[in-house]
Amino acid sequence: MDQSPEVPKPKPTAKEIAADFRAKITGPDREYSAGKQLPAARALAKKLGVQLMTVQSAYGQLRDEGLILTQQGRGTFVRDPAAPLGTEPGSSPAFAALAAELSTIHVALRTLGERLDRLERLVGSETPPSP
Repeated sequence: MDQSPEVPKPKPTAKEIAADFRAKITGPDREYSAGKQLPAARALAKKLGVQLMTVQSAYGQLRDEGLILTQQGRGTFVRDPAAPLGTEPGSSPAFAALAAELSTIHVALRTLGERLDRLERLVGSETPPSP
């Protein structure tokens, strides 16, 4: 009986782990809904046969995309997309301040856009002076 040595399965990269969980969070067959806890990084690293830093990097990518949030001592959870960024428990104060500032900027831009629309209507309704 000819036994060929088993080829070891390649270990997933942080990018691949992030893509897998992104699909499980946002894909059509959502395995993880808002508020659901993701596996502990250490346990997932052991299961996948990768370094802890690889899983932490994958989770970091998802956190940067606003898909998950980590609460120290509790774990990593899928973020509720309906909740404004920075308002969830465990959000950093700096992030919450930035989210509030962005909201203020958004309101100011909307107001400026409305004013510009009114000015364009006024200028557009005037007849240009004849030479």
